[in-house]
Amino acid sequence: MKNKFFDFIDKYRDTVSRLEKKKHVAYFNAAVTGKKRYYNLYARLEIDHARFLRADGSYGFLDGLQKPGALDDALLKRQAKILHHIYKAHQLPGDLQEAIIHLETQVANKFSLFRAEVDGHRLTDNQVEDILETSTDPAAVEKAWKASKMVGGLVEADVRRLVEMRNQAARLLGYPDYHDMSLRLSELDPAKVIALFDQLDKLTAKGFGRVKDRVDKFLADKFGIDISDLRPWHYQNRFFQEAPKINTLDLDKYYADKDLVTLTARYFEGIGMPVDDLIKNSDLFEKPGKNQHAFCIHIDRCGDVRVLCNIKPNRKWMNTMLHEYGHAVYEKYYANDLPFILREPAHIFTTEAVAMFFGRLASDPHWMSAMGIIRPGEAAVITPLATENMQTEQLLFSRWAQVMYRFEQSMYADPRQDLNQLWWSLVNKYQGLAPPDDLSYPHWASKIHVATAPCYYHNYLLGELLASQLYACIEKQLPVRPEQQGGGYVGSPVIGKFFREKVFAPGARYHWSEMIRQATGSELNPEFYVRQFAV
Repeated sequence: MKNKFFDFIDKYRDTVSRLEKKKHVAYFNAAVTGKKRYYNLYARLEIDHARFLRADGSYGFLDGLQKPGALDDALLKRQAKILHHIYKAHQLPGDLQEAIIHLETQVANKFSLFRAEVDGHRLTDNQVEDILETSTDPAAVEKAWKASKMVGGLVEADVRRLVEMRNQAARLLGYPDYHDMSLRLSELDPAKVIALFDQLDKLTAKGFGRVKDRVDKFLADKFGIDISDLRPWHYQNRFFQEAPKINTLDLDKYYADKDLVTLTARYFEGIGMPVDDLIKNSDLFEKPGKNQHAFCIHIDRCGDVRVLCNIKPNRKWMNTMLHEYGHAVYEKYYANDLPFILREPAHIFTTEAVAMFFGRLASDPHWMSAMGIIRPGEAAVITPLATENMQTEQLLFSRWAQVMYRFEQSMYADPRQDLNQLWWSLVNKYQGLAPPDDLSYPHWASKIHVATAPCYYHNYLLGELLASQLYACIEKQLPVRPEQQGGGYVGSPVIGKFFREKVFAPGARYHWSEMIRQATGSELNPEFYVRQFAV
């Protein structure tokens, strides 16, 4: 059995490495250009990959390897477990699976090409966000907000079809719905995840209420309206997932004349994880037709890691650059002897945690001072307001994550319900926003993750929890010079060594819970996050 599995692994590596490389290059080119030919190529390659995974009875062989005693080597058992999950997700009728792939690709292309239109002008997401953040004209922010949501109408029917097809696939594989299947095949227990979200709801509710009251008062004064007249377009971003600027601290001004690419490269170089080679292969500035979001993609599991961004010189994009290159260094620094199958993060949320750990630095005055972004001594002056902003940011995001997780869970459980009503009831409950008067428009469909990264959002909140746990571990355990503490450890290779050896090198060698225990000394624990942001 062991020898057969070695042969299986060799065939898998040889075939999948070739398919993945071609597929990932096509996807990156599609996202950069918006050209349909690249999206079509990506879809064809994705179909080839899916056909390989459902062919020739491989799943039955992997199923047999899950029996007690089938394998006696821990590393082989781990690879067999991961492959079993991968293959199981593809044991579907070919026509159904290929229809899902084609439709997902078409929807991704629509999002890539969409630009909000206001008074005859096509606006990028960056321009829409700028209007929402800076304008004091209630009519202008309402118009920009509603224009940004028009993509929801363009993709709603497609997304509804995707939900039905994904559910059909999940039921064929023995799961009640696609949401349940997604969690279980990524080694998460849905009951434990919802229990954790319920716990965080209770732990953050009071702090969020205090923050929301301050936000409401500030915005009502800004627009010269009553608090009761506030609507979603007044909250300075499209989904109220980021903190509105409600105090006098403007971190954007410190980045206005800075080269974010150089800052990113210099920081990671200083902690012993250079990224110049990764930056060279990335695409970091706005272009017509380009995907307006940001992501990191590992092309070949052998170090060709690329980042897509749409940089503007502000705090948000500094955060995003540090975040995405946090993903990138995770992928770059796997142990050299790690088998191909295990050359991926321990879990999606563990790579999100690393990205969030580094992304938070963009709002840390001590890091900004150590990097030369602000003058010496200024960190002490602005830290109280920056800390308040960070707590606000985290509390608001945690509530937004509640909306996304619970919306998708409910949508897949009952896709025929009134999804517009479901969306706004959750937004009102967890974010405290009053809905627009007209609830007939599918605002939920304008969130790209619902369409193209389904059942993913819980990983962001789990990532925030682990980022706080990593921070607490580093503060307590690592031998760093006092002047480097509290400043993102600029120029401290010991931080890079910790991440490379404890988090990155193992890849997926261990179940995510075991990796976290070995790296931090304890199981995943939300108390670190609560103490840092919700008290």
